[in-house]
Amino acid sequence: MEAAADGFSEEQFQKACTELQQPALAGAPWELLTKTSDISIHRLLDQNTGLYEYKVFGVLRDCAPAVLADICMDLGYRKQWDPYVNDSVPGQQAFSELYEKECNGKTVVYWEVNYPFPMSNRDYTYIRQRRELDVEGRKVHVILAQSTSVPQLPERSGVIRVTQYKQSLAIESDGKKGSKVFMYYFDNPGGQIPSWLINWVAKNGVPNFLKNMEKACQNYCKKT
Repeated sequence: MEAAADGFSEEQFQKACTELQQPALAGAPWELLTKTSDISIHRLLDQNTGLYEYKVFGVLRDCAPAVLADICMDLGYRKQWDPYVNDSVPGQQAFSELYEKECNGKTVVYWEVNYPFPMSNRDYTYIRQRRELDVEGRKVHVILAQSTSVPQLPERSGVIRVTQYKQSLAIESDGKKGSKVFMYYFDNPGGQIPSWLINWVAKNGVPNFLKNMEKACQNYCKKT
């Protein structure tokens, strides 16, 4: 999976919109991982890494589309609701390093994720873009993110750089108070962690991320 260059193509934004309307699961052995009345999660084995790609389709209730997109872009607020950014330990809170930096005319996100001992921490450098598209009169919010490499954010000693990360998110109104969503996700943390362990964590992590995002959206509404 190649790192993104200066940005994302119109085709990539349109593809996310298309999947929001019509899931693209044909032509590859996508496996239904879990399904509830609101959400279905599918996964596809990447033969090169032994890890899974994920596609999520469904509805997050009581989450307005614009607010849902806002919380995904608000790095400060993410430190409050995402447990991968905010690691609670007895008596204190240890925050992962998460910030934006201007590099060669583009905004790059740096994120160091704390891993439990004896594993090394991981860090990410990635670009992301948010756009609002008009699709046959419907407003669709699309957020794309993908690994990139810039000399201003070199690798750190003792920290493993994640070079294979990609996420797409498309959001529109469900016609009520919620959001219809499509999400694609792939993350290869690298290093010597067994693929079965990474897959086990991801299997639980993807549904938990959706629950946390839904709760964060509701709390964000209360704040604003």
